[in-house]
Amino acid sequence: MDARFLGIPELAEVPSTAVVVDVMRAFTVAAWAFGRGAERIVLAGSPDEALALKARHPDWVALKDGPPAPGFDAVNSPGLLRSADLGGRTVVQKTTAGTVGALAVKDAPLVLCAGFVVAEATARLLRARGCDDVTFVVTGEDGRAEEDLACAQYIAGRAAGTGTDSAGFLDRAAGSRAAAELTEGVREGAHPDDVALCLELDRFSFAMAAAVEDGFMVLRPYAVPSD
Repeated sequence: MDARFLGIPELAEVPSTAVVVDVMRAFTVAAWAFGRGAERIVLAGSPDEALALKARHPDWVALKDGPPAPGFDAVNSPGLLRSADLGGRTVVQKTTAGTVGALAVKDAPLVLCAGFVVAEATARLLRARGCDDVTFVVTGEDGRAEEDLACAQYIAGRAAGTGTDSAGFLDRAAGSRAAAELTEGVREGAHPDDVALCLELDRFSFAMAAAVEDGFMVLRPYAVPSD
């Protein structure tokens, strides 16, 4: 498999297959939302767009980065979301990096969103689709986020069937700047368990695929058969 690892600013053309990685915390949160029963996640381009969607659809759940804010129902924290009842709900998500990365590749034929919690399912789907040319979008820190790069490289190895061991990749993520900021309370809207939850390998058995629906980028869980 020909794998490229690019930051959002480096995306110069539409990839044939894109895997957008945000470990801490957008796509860990997205996976937990599906785990708690959400039907779909609409990826908003701005806080104002998220609030406008919420205003038109009061039953939707609006979620953002940072501290709680008027009009939003939740923050971008797996620790805070894991007890929510989202059965059949639509979630609107706007984050600093993850949703931006997904929207940047919205025209790609296949867009997957990933973190460690769905790593193996994502790799299985890439293998099942025979994807041999994959762009991994490393969303954090303009492509330099160690946790996102480690996860992307791990998924690439698993997709290529190299039997990649997870330990070193998880260690890199655990030692990342994002993990330190979450642990030290630098980032608002966090829970003490967030880092551990973001590093919980293969917590969920589904992949997450995004596609344009009615003008919006919509993320849905994708069941992947075992190899």
